[in-house]
Amino acid sequence: MPAAADLRSGPDPFGINEVRDSTLKSWLTSPTRLREDVAAESDLVGVGYRDRLLTELVANAADAATAAGVSGVVKVWLDGGDLHVANTGSPLDAGGAAALTALRSSNKTGSGLVGRFGVGFTAVAAVTRHVQIRSGSGSIEFSAERTRRELAAHGIEAEEVPTLRLAWPVDLAPAAGFDTEVVLRLEPHVDTEAMMREFAVEAVELLLELPAVETISVADHRFTRERTDSVVSVGSQRWLEYSAPHARWLLPMTGDWLVTRQRDVLRAPTRTDVELTVPAICIAAVRLTADRRGLHPDADIATAAIGYADFAASLPIDQRTILVPEPGFAASRTDERLRGALVDELSSRPWLPGAGGDDLIPERAEVLLDLTSGLAELLGEIITTLVHPDLSDRSTVTRLRSVGVTEIGLADIASRLTGIDREPRWWGRLYTELSVVAQGQVDELGAVPVPLTDGRTMPGARGTVLPPPQSDDPDTEVVAPSWLPTVHPQAAHELLGRLGARQLSVSEMLSDPALRGEIESDPDGDDLARSVLGLLRAAPDASVPAWLGQLLLPTTDGDERPADELLLPNSPLASVLIDDSPFGVVDPDWVETYGAEAFRALGVGWGFTVTHEEYPTGPDHDLADEARWWDTIGDPPQTFSAVRDLDLVDQDRWPQALSLLAESPDCAALLSDRGGYTAWWLRHYAEIDGAPLGHWRAPSDDTMAGILDPLDHPHADELSGALGAADVEDTDQALMFLTHLADADRSISPSVAAITHTALAVALRDGRIDLGRIEPPAGLRTLAGSVADDAVVLDVPWLAAALDPAVVVALAPPGFALATQLADLLDIPTATEQYSGGPTEPGEDTTWQAHPQALRSALIQDRALPTGPIRVHEALTIELRHGDERSEHRVPWWRDEHGMVHVDAGFDVLGG
Repeated sequence: MPAAADLRSGPDPFGINEVRDSTLKSWLTSPTRLREDVAAESDLVGVGYRDRLLTELVANAADAATAAGVSGVVKVWLDGGDLHVANTGSPLDAGGAAALTALRSSNKTGSGLVGRFGVGFTAVAAVTRHVQIRSGSGSIEFSAERTRRELAAHGIEAEEVPTLRLAWPVDLAPAAGFDTEVVLRLEPHVDTEAMMREFAVEAVELLLELPAVETISVADHRFTRERTDSVVSVGSQRWLEYSAPHARWLLPMTGDWLVTRQRDVLRAPTRTDVELTVPAICIAAVRLTADRRGLHPDADIATAAIGYADFAASLPIDQRTILVPEPGFAASRTDERLRGALVDELSSRPWLPGAGGDDLIPERAEVLLDLTSGLAELLGEIITTLVHPDLSDRSTVTRLRSVGVTEIGLADIASRLTGIDREPRWWGRLYTELSVVAQGQVDELGAVPVPLTDGRTMPGARGTVLPPPQSDDPDTEVVAPSWLPTVHPQAAHELLGRLGARQLSVSEMLSDPALRGEIESDPDGDDLARSVLGLLRAAPDASVPAWLGQLLLPTTDGDERPADELLLPNSPLASVLIDDSPFGVVDPDWVETYGAEAFRALGVGWGFTVTHEEYPTGPDHDLADEARWWDTIGDPPQTFSAVRDLDLVDQDRWPQALSLLAESPDCAALLSDRGGYTAWWLRHYAEIDGAPLGHWRAPSDDTMAGILDPLDHPHADELSGALGAADVEDTDQALMFLTHLADADRSISPSVAAITHTALAVALRDGRIDLGRIEPPAGLRTLAGSVADDAVVLDVPWLAAALDPAVVVALAPPGFALATQLADLLDIPTATEQYSGGPTEPGEDTTWQAHPQALRSALIQDRALPTGPIRVHEALTIELRHGDERSEHRVPWWRDEHGMVHVDAGFDVLGG
């Protein structure tokens, strides 16, 4: 620092010599005054203005810039042991110079000036005992050493003297480009590197606090404040600024996102020692204490809150609540007062975004936790006090409670929706959004309104029925059961199921007693039919109860008839029925709308239809000759299935009808069920070439070849259950069998004849043949395969080897027990009634166990080894008697009139 000339005759534009003389005189007059000034300066440096060196110098620079009406520029640098702080703006004047020599006075007046008591400059004494203020209007110097010498010249020796009480004019100019320069000769204890680092940090804060200063340079670092609209930036740091009537508020920014200050101090405009816990930086226009560290007792910090709600309203919707003070303990009484004022301001002014688009007053607003944007869109026009969804998360709701916002639940939403009239699709969207919000609180929505297909709205989902799945085609009409309280398909949602709506299958819907009641009440209009057909169009495989066949459907002649009395247009079934069939034809337009499968499920004919019933109890299915079939069975079947309307087939069209039956999967299964109604009816009443189906056989079945002719039909083998077989069901079939047996032109093998005879005998025994209707046959089919006029029924096995096959009528073994029934049927005697006889020789007595060939014979026949006595003959010859006729025959075995078995040793296979 250059030395200044100590000459009273030098330039003194501010009259500073006179001021110095006055101060020196007061010290000489009253040494106590000197000690007071030393103590006062020490207090201000050590307590009031500690750590405020750069703040006070830049504050003076801001006042100079304001007075000059320019943007202030401050430059700070080191030159050896000297600290230089230069600034632009109004230069030093006489009043300012005089104020600098006073400890508790200031010449600063006017709006926008920072200083009030003029004592802030004292902060320089913390680092220096020698100061120069160089200004374009004149310069002055403070020096503790010169003060000490001045006192010594007047006979006062003082070790401690004030630095800033005596000033001398100096002839020095400020640095080029600046109006004022303060030069401090730093004390040896000052850590200049640390000081400059702190100045660089502090410079950013000062640019925020003092708008009059635009640039601060610290050594080689230049800090400039820039502004774009409401965004203030210093280097890479950015803040959003808002000016209220009594305060400026700043929020730090990270990118485009605003962040809060967790803890800060009140600024007025520079930092005080008053700690704050409000979200934003507060630069308030309030009075401070003389040391500028505390709030003046007469100051009201609450005035800073005025306009704070407008600041919140200016922020993006999703960031507004950042300005709500977080719940917690205040850092001071001033902080508590300010927080309360901010909460009051935020609670009573409109700034909180509403779901409907308007800003709400929080104390009149309501928030639904986790409100979605979709739900907000739907509810915004209904609940106008609802807070925007972006502010409905759990952490934000906690903040909103502090400004008076009321939290509502889903039960409140459900209640508010009562009486609301909206389209079903609107309700469907509502349920979708509510299901996202509800999660585990579904029960709270128990009273939410539910629109039905009939136009009504139910107070809650319980008791309603969810509709079946709908077509994605928007032109397709709604499918829903009109007989049930069905949720409108456009409103249907799984949430309603969780709230008690029933999810029924189409089968369950169609089986509901309410539908049967409506059908029986014969309702006007076709709405019921359309509902049923719409369901079946969506689920053609649904189970349909038999009574649904009574549903009235429109016909081609403009009438309405039950479904089971109708055929589909161009149905194959119509081509095989009699001309005066009682069936009508469904309106083709309806078939085009709902599809043929829906009508077929109702029982409308296309091909033959099958009726089903579980656990039937009797012939109550309106089928031809059903009672007669029931008489042929024992216990009722567990499941009854039968083809309907067989009696309406034209007799000349049975070949085509059989093809329809065989080609229908449902019907084909019944054709092989020989004991079922369908096969039974076809055997008795369906005719091909004038003969019932029971008189024909499947081409692949030779069991009755010659008795039954093979059916010439492409599906003949598939009709086996409906064709004849080796059994006799009634007298008519017995007559046919007897006729065919007697027909010598038919080639019938002895085995087939024996099987047929057995079937006839069994039928007679079981009462299926009315013997009174049977005439003696014209011919008898014998064991030789020939037709005879006279024959006997073989009733014991040992006569078979002795009798002429041409006179024997045989049953299939072991059928001898049925010989009497067959003889009665054929009106001929049994063999034992016409023939008798016995061995011509007594034979050798022995036993089966002793006979050497007995075991071998049993093994050959795979039969049990006989026991008991026998008589063995070298050659067993018997005498056969038939009336007066006698004849001898060698036979393998014989049983005489006493029951003794005789065997021929010459045969490998022994009988008996």
